Amino acid sequence: MGRVEKLRELETVLKNALDECETDKVASIAKQYRETLREIEEIESQKGNTNEISRILQQRQSNGLPGAVRQNRS
Repeated sequence: MGRVEKLRELETVLKNALDECETDKVASIAKQYRETLREIEEIESQKGNTNEISRILQQRQSNGLPGAVRQNRS
């Protein structure tokens, strides 16, 4: 089971806890719930987000072209 799946399970547990908890515990559980959602969104956005610069550099390298950084600047 991957990290996102574990976080999804935690999201479900926290959601259920929010529905059933006493009023004095809502704030702390809600904070954990929001942090869990934010972490899931970050991971999922990184999966689908290919860095354009990295893609170009990788393509240049595979074509045998030099990278973007010059070693010797004269």
